Amino acid sequence: MRLAGPLRIVALIIIMGLTWILVTILLGGPGVGLPRIQQFFTSPENSVTAEPRARKYKCGLPQPCPEEHLSFRIVSGAANVIGPKICLEDKMLMSSVKDNVGRGLNIALVNGVSGELLEARAFDMWAGGEWPTTATYCIFSP
Repeated sequence: MRLAGPLRIVALIIIMGLTWILVTILLGGPGVGLPRIQQFFTSPENSVTAEPRARKYKCGLPQPCPEEHLSFRIVSGAANVIGPKICLEDKMLMSSVKDNVGRGLNIALVNGVSGELLEARAFDMWAGGEWPTTATYCIFSP
């Protein structure tokens, strides 16, 4: 008896049936199949929108400052890789990008009324230099 021919036909029909069922499950209508694969074939109108980002306030602070207060942020940096930053009222006063920071003590002299930067300096305390008189003026000026 020759059973090889009919067995091949039956195996082919079973494989085609299983393939049809698998494709129907994966690419079927809503509620059927894997949702990740369905995302590729659905329109963007039907997709779920992402949660809105948290709002950032002046100088990247997580919450707003009260009325009649200045917002500021001082970030010290990390070793000699990331430099320090000083921000006042959403204006970056000192940063590595502006190239006005250095090793040691970084001081920014700001007009208290307008908030504009008058002078920015870095005093290298590691080199053993003298404390400049302008630094004393910066700290103790009204």
